[in-house]
Amino acid sequence: MTAAFPIALSAVNALDDEAFLARFGDVAEHSPWVAAGAAARRPFADREAMVAAFAAVVDEADRDARLALLRAHPDLAGRAALAGAIAEDSRREQKGAGLDTLTPDEYARFTALNDRYRARFGFPFIFAVKGATKHMILDAFEARVGNDVEVEFDTALAQVARIFRFRLEDRVTDGEPRP
Repeated sequence: MTAAFPIALSAVNALDDEAFLARFGDVAEHSPWVAAGAAARRPFADREAMVAAFAAVVDEADRDARLALLRAHPDLAGRAALAGAIAEDSRREQKGAGLDTLTPDEYARFTALNDRYRARFGFPFIFAVKGATKHMILDAFEARVGNDVEVEFDTALAQVARIFRFRLEDRVTDGEPRP
């Protein structure tokens, strides 16, 4: 993320499509098509409308596109995260939840749950980790790994929408940018 944040909503609405994509193309993990679709819904009345536009693009996408979006997310506390080979937002969010300080036993538990979850659902466990602890995440992991496939597909997409919200709240202000 090279652009200065936060940016005022009025400035967001004034961006051309290329600049919008440059600033927000990474809000949906490795899926810039979401930001491109949201850009077409401008002008946004407020930040909430912008968040809703990102979510609506996903809601209106076909199942294959939504599945690809889910599969674009990294495993929580997975090998890619430990190697630093994930998006900057994901790295910061996972670090904030303490996933960079797991004990060997916690890491083994995350690895086993990641493998079990991915084998059952065909996509990684997705949890909007901002404000959560590693214990909260593990509890949610345990609770959700037994879900019905369709229920979990919808739950994962709802978590993606929460991730959009958190990332856009960090990047956009309804008024003038904060100092």
